[in-house]
Amino acid sequence: MQQDLIAQARAWLAEDPDPETRDELAALIESGSADELAARFAGTLQFGTAGLRGELGAGPMRMNRCVVIRAAAGLAAYLKAQGQGGGLVVIGYDARYKSADFARDTAAVMTGAGLRAAVLPHPLPTPVLAYAIRHLGAVAGVEVTASHNPPRDNGYKVYLGDGSQIVPPADGGIAAEIAAVGPLDRVPRPDEGWETLGEEVLAAYLARTDAVLAAGSPRTARVVYTAMHGVGTSVLTAAFDRAGFPAPVLVAEQAEPDPAFPTVAFPNPEEPGAMDLAFATARRTGPDIVIANDPDADRCAVAVPDPATEGGWRMLSGDEVGALLAAHLVDRGVSGVFAESIVSSSLLGRIAQKAGLGHEETLTGFKWIARVDGLRYGYEEALGYCVDPEGVRDKDGITAALLVAELASVLKEQGRTLLDLLDDLALVHGLHATDQLSVRVQDLSVISDAMARLREQPPTALAGLAVTSAEDLARGTAGLPPTDGLRYRLQGARVIVRPSGTEPKLKCYLEVVVPVGSADELPAARARGAELLDGIKRDLAAAAGI
Repeated sequence: MQQDLIAQARAWLAEDPDPETRDELAALIESGSADELAARFAGTLQFGTAGLRGELGAGPMRMNRCVVIRAAAGLAAYLKAQGQGGGLVVIGYDARYKSADFARDTAAVMTGAGLRAAVLPHPLPTPVLAYAIRHLGAVAGVEVTASHNPPRDNGYKVYLGDGSQIVPPADGGIAAEIAAVGPLDRVPRPDEGWETLGEEVLAAYLARTDAVLAAGSPRTARVVYTAMHGVGTSVLTAAFDRAGFPAPVLVAEQAEPDPAFPTVAFPNPEEPGAMDLAFATARRTGPDIVIANDPDADRCAVAVPDPATEGGWRMLSGDEVGALLAAHLVDRGVSGVFAESIVSSSLLGRIAQKAGLGHEETLTGFKWIARVDGLRYGYEEALGYCVDPEGVRDKDGITAALLVAELASVLKEQGRTLLDLLDDLALVHGLHATDQLSVRVQDLSVISDAMARLREQPPTALAGLAVTSAEDLARGTAGLPPTDGLRYRLQGARVIVRPSGTEPKLKCYLEVVVPVGSADELPAARARGAELLDGIKRDLAAAAGI
């Protein structure tokens, strides 16, 4: 076994074009680190609907240039098999470790395969890449990013020519082509021949951002902004300047790209402590709202002043922001379909129904939301909002931030706040309280064991609420293709349990709906909602054995 591992590692070493990972692997071979080698050669990173994502390092179970070259070669072969040889592939990248190298390798492989390749001029937000695909008439796009994952991770996200992320069966077709790639020395990788785009693509994207705002709307909201050490600062501040908003106050410690993410444990606005510096800046400067992007700026987090919260600032949940933006668009008189994933709040459906608009639920991920016919607005509880589907068929943290700032400005002129609008929605539709039970694991078997346990022994009640139906989403449902997940409907509540598609996490999405008769009843309804959510979390964790 040890000799097989060493042989595999030496064969990989002979192909690796990256001096850094070659040195890393050579040291592991020299030291005889059997456990570490076994972990790296236990299989290969699987290419799926999220593309690739994993920890940087040598070996087929890590993200590295060998893995990326194979992925690019497989994508090129797939595109040619689809009759798109000679088409344009546009490539974007963030500021993480190795992102620029992976983008360059992808451009070289595409060029060597006879496709045309164009690389964005520098690290830019993922939505700029999604926009550029349609703007340039590309047959596919690649974004090198690990979004909000830890610093040692990177990833590879693939879009097709419609500007949305791949879904089955394209992912399986690309994966099959990747598996068929032979030795890397047979993959042509010229040193030139692709185009490096200029700033005109970014300028066209920024010109498009104006389209999300209503002509003549107020632009007075004062914002504290953090890019979370990612690539959002320059693009967001340019968009705010074009729109005529006051210049956002930047969280200086997190404004510039830094792949080490030195001030946060996880560069995700949802993680505990990630917003501490933003809140400290807000307490000094007194803005109307705080806005945060994740490192590739496709997600948008919002916080509001709240004297009842310790520190005076409260993060809004993704579901709360999703409902607020929907209400704002309804107030502006938009038409079209509102869409969300099944793990997001049912409040969106009630808002759409009252406004006479279409409403669709999809599987988790913007790869599904973006494909809804007639889409006007789509959101997902994980801080993702698509507010200009004709421009960007994906979540976009820049245009979402503009729309949030417009809404805050409209309310400010009325002497009201985002919290006031949330109260209005609760009075009309009932208080929709959501939360998440999320368990990060080292051992992936913990997740599969929990799913198996819930399938074999589904709970009959949670927090004293009877489970009225239990669906195994792996069997598919009316209107939804099969996916690994479980959905429980309760009296006044809903629970969905699924493994994360991008991180080693088991995720449980909880919603309770509490009727509200008058404004005086709101505090009690919120307390009841929080109590039920806590009870559901406790009972669900016990049922899943986590």
